[in-house]
Amino acid sequence: MNKTKVTIGLTNPKSPSNVGSVMRAAGCLGADEVYYTGRRYDIAAKFSTDTQNISDKILLQGVESLIDCADPQAKIVCVELVEGATCLPDFKHPQNAHYIFGPEDGNISQAIIDQADEVVYLPTIGCLNLAATVNVVLYDRVSKADLSFAGDDLIRASRDVNNRAKVKR
Repeated sequence: MNKTKVTIGLTNPKSPSNVGSVMRAAGCLGADEVYYTGRRYDIAAKFSTDTQNISDKILLQGVESLIDCADPQAKIVCVELVEGATCLPDFKHPQNAHYIFGPEDGNISQAIIDQADEVVYLPTIGCLNLAATVNVVLYDRVSKADLSFAGDDLIRASRDVNNRAKVKR
């Protein structure tokens, strides 16, 4: 049986705040690695917004090809507003997935879309920004998975030290 592995590919991201938010989503929602193409992020990276130091735990690496960096067993899933794509609520996430997202000011190339195993879109009016889209897709993946690990133990381990509120029943 294949190990569950989730990787993220970002197409030439321009905003360090979006990449920082993607890293936070990756840490909170179970992604293993994040790859990106292009040079815009490298130039802007000095303004890091990785407030939880997730990049110490999850790989963030620039690559030439978002297809070539994918695990050979991974299903390539492009997330883009394109005709013919599957609506996210109807999508069944593969166990081993490499999600590729377009840039904030463009789209995933047709060549990459043509190599994808699946193409998915979010049913929104207009488009979300990069970090919001990654958050929604990773949350959708978690929400459709076995959540046997969820409960008060997870809440206690995950919440901020300033949050000690409880539901009184």
